[in-house]
Amino acid sequence: MRNSNNSIIRKSGSLGFICLIFLGLFACSDSQELPPKQEILDKMVLTNKYFMEKWPDVGKRIVTNRSRASNIWTRGVYYEGLMKLYELKPEQAYYDYGYTWGEFHEWNLRDGDTYTRNADNQCAGQTYIDLYLIDQKKPEMVEYIKASIDSMMRTEKVDDWDWIDAIQMAMPVFARLGVMENDNAYFERMYAMYDFTKDSIGENGLYNPEDGLWWRDADFDPPYKEPNGEDCYWSRGNGWVVAALVRVLEQIPADEPHRQEYETDLKTMLEALIPLQREDGFWNVSLHDPTNFGGKETTGTALFIYGMAWGINNGLLSAEKYKPIITKAYNAIANESIHPNGFLGYVQGTGKEPKDGQPVTYESVPDFEDYGLGCFLLAASEIYKMVD
Repeated sequence: MRNSNNSIIRKSGSLGFICLIFLGLFACSDSQELPPKQEILDKMVLTNKYFMEKWPDVGKRIVTNRSRASNIWTRGVYYEGLMKLYELKPEQAYYDYGYTWGEFHEWNLRDGDTYTRNADNQCAGQTYIDLYLIDQKKPEMVEYIKASIDSMMRTEKVDDWDWIDAIQMAMPVFARLGVMENDNAYFERMYAMYDFTKDSIGENGLYNPEDGLWWRDADFDPPYKEPNGEDCYWSRGNGWVVAALVRVLEQIPADEPHRQEYETDLKTMLEALIPLQREDGFWNVSLHDPTNFGGKETTGTALFIYGMAWGINNGLLSAEKYKPIITKAYNAIANESIHPNGFLGYVQGTGKEPKDGQPVTYESVPDFEDYGLGCFLLAASEIYKMVD
């Protein structure tokens, strides 16, 4: 009897040991690591190579449902990403691709409209200033973007950014000019415009502190609801705010009076995004209604982890808390969005809400391919730094 019991115990112990091994392997299979730095850089180079080869003529007009100049916001976002790639890998070809683009447009804004107040048209100015600061320091490189912003500052009007995408397109321009000119007036006007968008557009402002997220514009300010009854928070729109805050915070001085509010807003947003991440690592185009065009989407996902990685790299966020989220999302993009030739899949086309720019699939080509790549390059540049 004793032998029989011992035999049972031995078998049970072996089975338990096997089960522990199996469970351990299963747990390990669910845990992920970021790839090595070189592999991250290789993905950036690959995706950028695809785009530069497809668009060798930097001045070529972009034709979708109509023809647009190549210095519109979509291309401006791409060049934001390219400048980050250039920081990590200072290839002359990257610099030339940006410089030739600015030179083609004579460093002016969309269609030569210097005195535009439209943030989308001012987006190119971010890269103009970056190129200016690298080594050229030619006054004509920043003449028009400075004239555009200065013309706004000669008025009291602060309600221009009535959609949240605008915050990313223009807010970092004010921050760059403030640093470049050593003039706090740019910081103060930037804050006044941000604060108006946050608290005064629509019924309640475009920021909802209860959810830590932003409505895209006044059209989505309650009572507008998603099919499941939740508020509509568009993924990429919130991603633009994350990117804007990052790009402002990396520019303004540590003692800038509004810095603490920007940091708090960024941390609150990123915290709100944690439970909304999909099991596969992506975020849906609709953050609070996964049934409304639910599925993988690259741009919002990339912008969110751009903010998270920057937060870790700059001591604003806990690596222990956010690194697993970033890792899961980055690996999802790297393994499921990027084609072998560098084309970026699962990119939602332009629009303002979940139903726009559909379908979003691995093979679907959005109306503009440039801004999606810019979002990825921004994210990968910070994750590259985070690996250390």
